[in-house]
Amino acid sequence: MTVYPFTFNIGPIEITGYGLMMMIGFLTGGWLMQRELLRRKLHDEYAADIVFVAVVGGIVGAKLWYVAISQNPAALLSRGGLVWYGGFLGSTIAVALNSMRRKVPLGLTVDLVAPAIAAGYALGRVGCFLVQDDYGMPTSLPWGMKFPEGLPPSTAQSMNANFGIPIPEGVNPLEVLAVHPTQLYEAAIMLGVFFVLWRMRAHRHGTGWLFGAYLTFAGSERFLIEFLRAKDDRLLGVFTVAQFTSVVLIAIGINILVRLKDKAPVKIPKAAAILFPPSEKPA
Repeated sequence: MTVYPFTFNIGPIEITGYGLMMMIGFLTGGWLMQRELLRRKLHDEYAADIVFVAVVGGIVGAKLWYVAISQNPAALLSRGGLVWYGGFLGSTIAVALNSMRRKVPLGLTVDLVAPAIAAGYALGRVGCFLVQDDYGMPTSLPWGMKFPEGLPPSTAQSMNANFGIPIPEGVNPLEVLAVHPTQLYEAAIMLGVFFVLWRMRAHRHGTGWLFGAYLTFAGSERFLIEFLRAKDDRLLGVFTVAQFTSVVLIAIGINILVRLKDKAPVKIPKAAAILFPPSEKPA
């Protein structure tokens, strides 16, 4: 199957599928957090607060991570060049600092965002598919997809130059190869993770336990999918930088799960005024 990028124009402004899905992802995450806050009988204003700082921190982190691995400072001013783990780290730092500023227990904040991140990530990977970025290695499977205008195009020559994938014998270097649509694999898996986390959000473990579950699921998913990704940053043979990062996240996630398994939920301090509905704000 041959697929082309999804873009459209509103006047002089070009809208890409990635930008559209990233916006939908943040809006969806905010809506999910609003629902959870209302379920807990807390003020849903905090959801918008989290989304705002997550957007700013995520974009800064994604850009800085890309510049660090590409050694290309000019990428700071480009539309592209966004790395998920950099965005995740930037968002996490920004949301954590904002949580402390608002006097909200960090465990409560990360439990709120866990299902939202999973859903947002799934939508973001659909965006990657729509701009044909982050695809996989060549495949002969029937659902393999060809990206003649991908980032980069999935031609034999391009994949050899960008990812070190050998050109098969007898294949024209300009031939567009079918590749694993790893963006869709990730979207489907993380949508499943979202549904699992959403059902677990009323857990009776220590506050923050759900975020540990997210880290474990998300790190495992990314570690496995990287074996199929077309990448140029493989270390020690088949492993990528993202896989080493994934191992760290899995270890942190398991530690949180074990440490908070038998802990009691934290109480919300009166200083966390943003969590209380206007009519119930503590004096």
